[in-house]
Amino acid sequence: MVRDVAAPKDDVARRSPAKQRQGRVRSAAWTRRLAVAALVLAALNLRPVVTSLGPVLEEARAALGMSATVAGLLTSVPAVCFALVGSVAPRLARRHGPDGVVLAGMAAVALGLALRPFVGSTPVFLALSGLALAGIAVANVLLPVVVKQRFPDRVGMMTGLYSMALNLGASAAAAVTVPLAGAFGGDWRAGLGAWAVLAAVAVPPWVALARDGRRPPEQQIGQQLGQQLGQQIGQRAGQRAGRPAGGDAAAGAQAHVRVARSPTAWALAVFFGLQATSAYVIMGWLPQVFRDAGLSAETAGLLFAVTSVLGVPLSFVLAAVAGRLRNQSGMAVLLGAFGLAGYAGLWAAPAAAPWLWAVLLGVANCSFPLALTMIGMRGRDGATVIRLSAFAQSVGYLLSVPGPILVGALYQHTGGWQGPLAFVVCLMVPQIAAGYFAGRDRQAA
Repeated sequence: MVRDVAAPKDDVARRSPAKQRQGRVRSAAWTRRLAVAALVLAALNLRPVVTSLGPVLEEARAALGMSATVAGLLTSVPAVCFALVGSVAPRLARRHGPDGVVLAGMAAVALGLALRPFVGSTPVFLALSGLALAGIAVANVLLPVVVKQRFPDRVGMMTGLYSMALNLGASAAAAVTVPLAGAFGGDWRAGLGAWAVLAAVAVPPWVALARDGRRPPEQQIGQQLGQQLGQQIGQRAGQRAGRPAGGDAAAGAQAHVRVARSPTAWALAVFFGLQATSAYVIMGWLPQVFRDAGLSAETAGLLFAVTSVLGVPLSFVLAAVAGRLRNQSGMAVLLGAFGLAGYAGLWAAPAAAPWLWAVLLGVANCSFPLALTMIGMRGRDGATVIRLSAFAQSVGYLLSVPGPILVGALYQHTGGWQGPLAFVVCLMVPQIAAGYFAGRDRQAA
């Protein structure tokens, strides 16, 4: 009897290592699929905070008593939040893990979007917009890190996938906000608040991913998290692998210094900042340019949606192609040329060929996924990528702050768009130059 009972137990014991390996494989595959879903849902929410406002900006300004200059400030709030909050993202990631920080960011986006349409003063509206944008800021910095951590062999493809989702979310918000408002009796507040639902849907996958991140497999701890999350997690991984923790910390500090002193890092920051200036001018003011040219609010929203819809396929293709090239300078110059042509057309005759101008600017807006891909490729390892991402995005967004404000001020004082658009055309020249230097096959650190 004892032998009969013991034999099955021994058989289970002999089979358990194989079963455990199979279980780990299934768990890793599930986590990988979960990470893809979480990345896509987060990316869908990185732009509706801004792009949903443009088509109803005129109604929002009237309801809140907002001047054109303050509206220009509103279009610069994203850049301010991304610069200030994005700079602390690496520190938060080291303490709480990137998955947990992105989770908190998505919750902040949902809360800000849900509350801001129902306030009656401009300062509170700006503050709640800032809350949502702070959540986006940490996701902006950390999504490239999550990609590098969980998909180290598919950086270009996964960057293209979430860039595609980002543009899909931006275009949907631009095209659907006005119809949504119409479905609620023409209430612009309901049209804006509806996007909180999409942000809320993004929260559960990140809850699961953050929980999974607290018990990663051994190889993930030793090879990926230790590289991605900097000094604290890197020290822990080094101790498990038998490496002295102090060496990792010293190497991390040296990498931080090298990034700040690198001409390539500064070229990336300038390129990122100028393309962000262009993007936020488009997101904040393009519908108004078309409405002032005599087009309806619905048509203006659709035209703006075109600029984002184009990014859905182009972002994926562009990032995948750029990830296979050693030098991306030519791509940066070409995208800048599209931007020059689009802005010049708007300056000369906005109503003459509005769909053409929208297409040209939509192609130019693909500088964003190109910049993200270059950030991933200019770092030697994951630890450098997180510092380079934080540096390029924080400095870049800080550089982009004055642009939309100046556009709003010029619009208010000149009463037209030729002055503001001429200013943006001039900014495309240094963007092209910075993109050329950032795209060269050189490491930032």
